[in-house]
Amino acid sequence: MKKKIFIIWILAIFCFLSATFAVAGAAQKEKIVIGVYPDLDTAYKALLPKFQAKYPNIEVEIKSLGYADHHNNLVTTIAAGSGAPDVVAIEIGYIAKFVSMGGLVDLRRKPFNADRYKKNVVPFAWAQATTDEGKLIAMPVDIAPGCAYYRRDIFASLGQKIEDIKTLEDLYNFGKKVTRDTNGDGKIDRWLIANAGDIATLIIKTGPFFDKRGNCLVTTQRFKDAFTWAKKFRDAGMDAQIGAWTNEWYTCFKEGLIAYQPTGAWLGGHLQNWMAPETAGKWGVAPFPALKAGQKPLMVSWGGSFLAIPQQSPHKEAAWKFIEYATTDVEAQMSSFKTTNAFPAWMPAWSGDYFKEKIEFLGGQQARLLWIDIAKQIPAIPTNKFDVVANDLVNRALTQVLSEGRDIDEALAEAKEQIERRTTR
Repeated sequence: MKKKIFIIWILAIFCFLSATFAVAGAAQKEKIVIGVYPDLDTAYKALLPKFQAKYPNIEVEIKSLGYADHHNNLVTTIAAGSGAPDVVAIEIGYIAKFVSMGGLVDLRRKPFNADRYKKNVVPFAWAQATTDEGKLIAMPVDIAPGCAYYRRDIFASLGQKIEDIKTLEDLYNFGKKVTRDTNGDGKIDRWLIANAGDIATLIIKTGPFFDKRGNCLVTTQRFKDAFTWAKKFRDAGMDAQIGAWTNEWYTCFKEGLIAYQPTGAWLGGHLQNWMAPETAGKWGVAPFPALKAGQKPLMVSWGGSFLAIPQQSPHKEAAWKFIEYATTDVEAQMSSFKTTNAFPAWMPAWSGDYFKEKIEFLGGQQARLLWIDIAKQIPAIPTNKFDVVANDLVNRALTQVLSEGRDIDEALAEAKEQIERRTTR
């Protein structure tokens, strides 16, 4: 009888301890919220099972908003000091905004120590996330090597080889052939490019808005060349004068109304998945031409995403574990690439056989190898906290030149004056 009571007593203690440990384990579980925009929500949902298998005590909630809404909400919550997710995705176009605002953790500091990963992150993306003060405000997660998508069928019909487009002058001369009225109604209905502003962009992106001392560079020769070439293409009627992400822009791709589109590597995924899937096999990709004969091709970044931790997050270490996994794990990087065409910023991921595969949508081209080659040559340009101001005012000046006929030197001089006025307050 005593023996039976003893066994019952032991079992009771065991059950009590088990319940206690279970409650303690549950209490240690930490929840983080990840704020993203499409298609990063799709990419990170695909990562969650393996991440949570590795970190069972971290619960993850993904909140997704539209591209503009996500970034605008992030600006608001960081300014307010509350309400931001624990991990936030930031597109390259907004990096300078958050450099200027502050409110994001410097990932080079303890306990994150992100510098240990620097050698394996493509240098230009690391520089983009680095402030002129040396702070790393976000980890690069995917990149967008700049390239030209061109219509193979249009080039072939005009006897033009993409390999012979070696300079902007070559591209301009080809534009004379491709821009025409194809149905005889007296109106141009096929153009070289969608918008001449893209020509300016690919030249501007090769360097910074400010030098290391903070001097504004927008009246230098690079910007004059950018505006001059954009105006040359516009004046010749070679662009459809259509803005990106409009219904008219999508129609250009679907119906073959343009032959050449400067953009980032990411465009192929959009074309294939929803913008123009019926054009499979008609597209190819190529590096940008050189500015002038004898010079190297223009190598630029045309997009990319980063992951950051707001200072207000109460779960910074758990948030870092997700960022670390998403940005430095080869399998995670490849999962995002295969799921949403998010090209890895983590260079060790580039060595797999997947990069050697032929892409049928691009006519069987091994385009991923080209993107690797371009990514290796893109210059590293640190982000200045005033880049967002300079970019906005330069774009306004470009619009004045292209649409209103304003003198280039005059427009750039005024843009510089306004930039300096707004950045010295």
